[in-house]
Amino acid sequence: MTLLTPTDLRDHAEELIRGRRATRAFRPDPVPEETMRAIFSLAGAAPSNSNAQPWQVEVVSGAARERLAAALRSAHAADAVTADYTYSDEMYARAHQTRRAAFGAEVYGALDIAPDDHEAQRAYHARSLRFYDAPHVAFLFVGGDARTRLAADVGAYMQTLLLAMTAYGVASCPQGLLSFYADTVRAELGVTEGRLLVGISFGYPDETAPVNHVRTGRATFEEVTTFHA
Repeated sequence: MTLLTPTDLRDHAEELIRGRRATRAFRPDPVPEETMRAIFSLAGAAPSNSNAQPWQVEVVSGAARERLAAALRSAHAADAVTADYTYSDEMYARAHQTRRAAFGAEVYGALDIAPDDHEAQRAYHARSLRFYDAPHVAFLFVGGDARTRLAADVGAYMQTLLLAMTAYGVASCPQGLLSFYADTVRAELGVTEGRLLVGISFGYPDETAPVNHVRTGRATFEEVTTFHA
């Protein structure tokens, strides 16, 4: 293994972290199994409290993906929401809401969906349950008592996984909406333990899709970071 200098690592980290972005339109080309195994093996190096590694990962492709997509769309049409982790707009502070509103305007603008066209937005959400046409999707389950502390560890795994995918040239999109139908996912995949935190669609990006050219902003580090001395 070639050892990198701190400068090399800094440059690679800058490119990797800033180069990762959510992809919302994919080509149908599958990721080779060897590449997927390398990515998920690397993601397993993620940190966790006391090295508990409380994650269980279910990767879905092919015919299983098609069956799951159909089941999710049926659950969505029936409003059969079964989220393991509660979600509401009220959980966000005002600054968070402002960022979310700006993000929504950019994404819906790229999709040519008006801000007040709720029917078109719901239709888009239904389409997103086909994983934005990605050929693969990974579901991250939290084991143990699955409360917030362990969910935080699985969040660390998720970020490591997303960066590993980026390093291997694989695009991804964490989709909170997929976790709204946890019972449907469990039933289709035969999962009997853990709570569903998130689903991550992944594959190769469709660079011709306007939505993939949206570049969301970030808060300055001064807004979110305080140094104490």
